[in-house]
Amino acid sequence: MALNGINPNAVVNAYSNSQNISGISGGDIISNPKDVNNVNSDGASFADLLKNNIEKSIDTMRSGEDMTAKAISGEANLTDVVQAVTSAELTLQTVVSVRDKMISAYQDIMRMPI
Repeated sequence: MALNGINPNAVVNAYSNSQNISGISGGDIISNPKDVNNVNSDGASFADLLKNNIEKSIDTMRSGEDMTAKAISGEANLTDVVQAVTSAELTLQTVVSVRDKMISAYQDIMRMPI
């Protein structure tokens, strides 16, 4: 039975899956907040994954800015400038989309009855 459009079984399954991703077995409860940074089976923690992807996004944005500056001074090929700016635009759209999804998920969790 779904409450306010939320299926409790789906919530339980999502929680179990999130615990499996972080390397915690399904029945374990996180008693220490630092356990969230546990290393998963391929050796990278979720915090490391976020950090690496954020750094790549920043590098892509800087590359687009650098190419735009080179285009203004006449030092860059137009094709390279268009590719760098398009890549930066796509990166920005992706980051904004991920942010929006995370906020939406947080708001959904806050609306759940206890």
